[in-house]
Amino acid sequence: MNVIRSFIAVDLSPEVQKELELLREQLMQQCKGLSVRWVEVKNIHVTLKFLGDVPESDLEKLFKIMQDAASRQPAFELGAVGLGAFPNIHHPRVIWVGVQASPGLAALQTWIDEDTDRLGYASEQRKFSPHLTLGRVGDHISPGDARRIGEILAQSKVGVLGRCFIDAVHYYRSDLYRDGPVYTRLFSAMLQNN
Repeated sequence: MNVIRSFIAVDLSPEVQKELELLREQLMQQCKGLSVRWVEVKNIHVTLKFLGDVPESDLEKLFKIMQDAASRQPAFELGAVGLGAFPNIHHPRVIWVGVQASPGLAALQTWIDEDTDRLGYASEQRKFSPHLTLGRVGDHISPGDARRIGEILAQSKVGVLGRCFIDAVHYYRSDLYRDGPVYTRLFSAMLQNN
């Protein structure tokens, strides 16, 4: 049985990607020599559901779930704003830019999560926290280096980087390589009235 590593997401506009690239470059310079794996901006998106390994036989059912959810949700605006870290700025593991969106984003995520759960793809236990991952801090970073990254993030004043119009939800295949992941869009579902 063939399986593909997959996720469902919404994409960003080229204008927002450009602003993320500028911020990422600035942070890369400030964090030079520190253990951070930076995400390629073309790979940054808002994940609605990480599915993991999916049998190809499930693809049509998953595409239908996406279409059903998208047909219920009007297009909406999404903003990239602020800078932070998970689990927090004092112990950074994931460096992110925040997401501001109408309740439509959370509704879309909930519908997809509930319907994929019924298909056997377990719901996320954590509360949906939309974000744009810029980088991941190395697992074996020293406490001093982690503190330094936190200080850099705290000193970075990041307001609104941009806004974009979300009119579709996308299904991606994720292939992992030594140089980083390659995402291939396999399917898109247009939101209501698009």
